[in-house]
Amino acid sequence: MTAAARVLIVDDSITMRALFTSALEKDKNIEVLGAARDVIEARELIAELRPNVLTLDVEMPGMNGIDFLAELMAERPIPVVMLSTLTQKGADISLRAIELGAVDCFPKPQKATAEEFAKISGKLCKTVLTAARTNLEARAKAKDAVDLSASFNYRWNGQVIAIAGGMGSIDPATVAVTSLPTNCPPTIVSLAIDEALSASLTANLNKDCRAQIKIAEDGALLEPGIIHVAVDPRYHVVIDSWPNGRIRLVERDPVNGARPSADLLMASLAKTVGAKGVGLLLSGGGEDGAAGMGALRAAEGTCLLQSPDTALIPEMIGAAIAKGIMNFVPPAEFGARLCPPDEATQNAA
Repeated sequence: MTAAARVLIVDDSITMRALFTSALEKDKNIEVLGAARDVIEARELIAELRPNVLTLDVEMPGMNGIDFLAELMAERPIPVVMLSTLTQKGADISLRAIELGAVDCFPKPQKATAEEFAKISGKLCKTVLTAARTNLEARAKAKDAVDLSASFNYRWNGQVIAIAGGMGSIDPATVAVTSLPTNCPPTIVSLAIDEALSASLTANLNKDCRAQIKIAEDGALLEPGIIHVAVDPRYHVVIDSWPNGRIRLVERDPVNGARPSADLLMASLAKTVGAKGVGLLLSGGGEDGAAGMGALRAAEGTCLLQSPDTALIPEMIGAAIAKGIMNFVPPAEFGARLCPPDEATQNAA
């Protein structure tokens, strides 16, 4: 039986190649086809072995990983998991890799030992298996021009927005928040992604957003015009009450394999805000978010799903569809659906 993930490892370190191979081979659904020490060898092995996932390091002799990634996405697209470092420079490069087309970034252990790699083996295997199911064609479909004019006449009516996603959610989440007007509803963006990307992502969003971007903090007041971004894998993020609601960061086990959990965020939105709650579920693996969206629908809130054909990993969206939620929105229409223009203002204009 063919393995679900057929992986080629690209890393100039023989130690890293061996450790990543050992970590991945712990999962019976993953087959490590080979390992390349540089881009030249990687090109040859890709043509020969036809992997369906690549793990790619940044620093290599000759052409670096970022330039090779750009070449792959232009000439021979393949799901790529970029191996990142926990430094700020590494985070900036990782975010650039996502922009170029990498499916996800995975932090390297700080120590290159078998013990450290054993600790991350489960998460690494899950990341690679999810990457193997990536719909790369979705990226092109998600790049339609975004119309920002619809939100110019927005008038806040007491709504609160929660946006959540996992692997493949950085691009659509960026489209969503940059589509929001200056006076947007209080907004929480919860992404189950590499924590190291938090500062770089927030800095990029601050450059492009009309509303104010903040990293989510425990006790932060929910106010119009402020978007709170939560990606810290140590905490879930929830809304504690409404009105005068605040963000709470909660330490508890992952829910449906995710922390922060879309289920907990959406369920708290349903409980505190009810019919004034607006939830948007983005690309991601697994079933996290479906139950929370079901709770929001039961509370008569607005439940929106990124259109599946534009999602790199549509599993989270598919789980919500199985709950009967069918309100699909392409990224180009996020702003208009999250903050529809006020009819009175629009008619007066």
